[in-house]
Amino acid sequence: MLGNDDWWRDAVVYQVYPRSFADADGDGTGDLEGVRERLGYLADLGVDAIWLSPFYTSPMADGGYDVADYRDVDPIFGTLADFDALVAEAHGKGIRVIVDLVPNHSSDQHPWFQEALRGERRDRYVFRDKPNDWESIFGGPAWTQVADGQWYLHLFAPEQPDLNWEHPEVRAEFRDILSFWLDRGVDGFRVDVAHGMIKADGLPDVGVKEGPQAEMLGDEIVPYFDQDGVHDIYREWRPILDSYPGGRMAVAEAWVSSPERLARYVGPDELHQAFNFEFMMADFHAKSFRTVIEKSLKEAELVGAPTTWVLSNHDKPRHVTRHGGLARARAATLLMLALPGSAYLYNGEELGLPEVLDLPDELRQDPAFKRRGESRDGCRVPIPWTSSGDLGWRDPWLPIPPAWASLSAEAQEDDPDSTLNLYRAALRLRKRHPALGGGTLTWLDSPRDVLMIERDPGLVVVLNTGEEPVSVPGEVLLASGPLTDDGAIPPDTAVWVQR
Repeated sequence: MLGNDDWWRDAVVYQVYPRSFADADGDGTGDLEGVRERLGYLADLGVDAIWLSPFYTSPMADGGYDVADYRDVDPIFGTLADFDALVAEAHGKGIRVIVDLVPNHSSDQHPWFQEALRGERRDRYVFRDKPNDWESIFGGPAWTQVADGQWYLHLFAPEQPDLNWEHPEVRAEFRDILSFWLDRGVDGFRVDVAHGMIKADGLPDVGVKEGPQAEMLGDEIVPYFDQDGVHDIYREWRPILDSYPGGRMAVAEAWVSSPERLARYVGPDELHQAFNFEFMMADFHAKSFRTVIEKSLKEAELVGAPTTWVLSNHDKPRHVTRHGGLARARAATLLMLALPGSAYLYNGEELGLPEVLDLPDELRQDPAFKRRGESRDGCRVPIPWTSSGDLGWRDPWLPIPPAWASLSAEAQEDDPDSTLNLYRAALRLRKRHPALGGGTLTWLDSPRDVLMIERDPGLVVVLNTGEEPVSVPGEVLLASGPLTDDGAIPPDTAVWVQR
């Protein structure tokens, strides 16, 4: 069932944000057993793989991206036995499992950093006597002073000290961490801050810049990101991945300055894929989508690996809100799932959840909110399972809007027009139709503010971002919303058409 080594090239991967997916023990925080119990739901949805955001031992200063033990499960999520059971059952249902790997930095509670605070073995991190002008992605300086007067580097929160990847012990440790999880059956890794790790020699100042030095998912050129030496690390990792059967893979989260720079992360001796976030940044307009799609496909050709399309994730507002409503979000999803390459879905997007914009400040946990006033908590609210008063959660770690009762999985299950059933139908058709998944596309002539794409053999995708209905060029296989009374495609709607 899991024999295709190239599965990742056109896979639909579902990002599970464990704290907010499903809670099996009723403590208000999602857990691995909750994920295992909902594997049937994910199989019915039609995904090929799940990507688990960090579940490792962590003080949770940054939602688990501050790892204190890379080889264990945090008790709030369960145990290693729970993880093993999840992997085994997922594989039994034909679902692969990708885990997040966080190599740029550890938690300040990691035993290595605790030793460093005692003045021991500081060379595994980046300490110096005087700070330079580098800034944290979360705002403020990227340096914190310790008791004896030295400073340590943290490109993110102070609780996330950067590891020194020039140190051979750090490299050996992560090679072993890869093997530890591969031995437990994981099918791949999403590499967090894959453009990090290596810093420019001498840690030179950035100099005066207008605005932040670097931003989340930005493309700024700075001496602490996208240094050439990072590729040596991935050339060490690839033989480890290739030594395991079944198409084990790695996908890079890399923010770089150009397609040419991104291409360097991917290849037969480095990583398999790199996230392309530009589709997520596109405006809901035919011209914007076409510009991004054309650029992305050129990058894919340059990289030599299919594009990874994504509309929402744990770092950006949900696309229902970004695009201005559910109708547009459904249309954008149908466009995305028809494009060649792989697609990544995010925790609950199949329910049409909007961004939560009114969380009380005192409940927000994103370290970026504390340092810069910006928060990613609104896309991390637990997803509603039932339509009852607690929506399937008991005292959730972030409050769920009561209005989400109508968006719950239970409420949408038997509604043929629900967003959940639109996703199910699209993923079924994507698996079944020979034109979808891999391959290429052809742009067709179309009216202003309309996209028309042909996927060979015989499928046409139409997206109407204009103000007037447009005619349907064939038999409608699936539509993101109702057509007009005379069968035309209304504004803010996408259709898949058989020619």
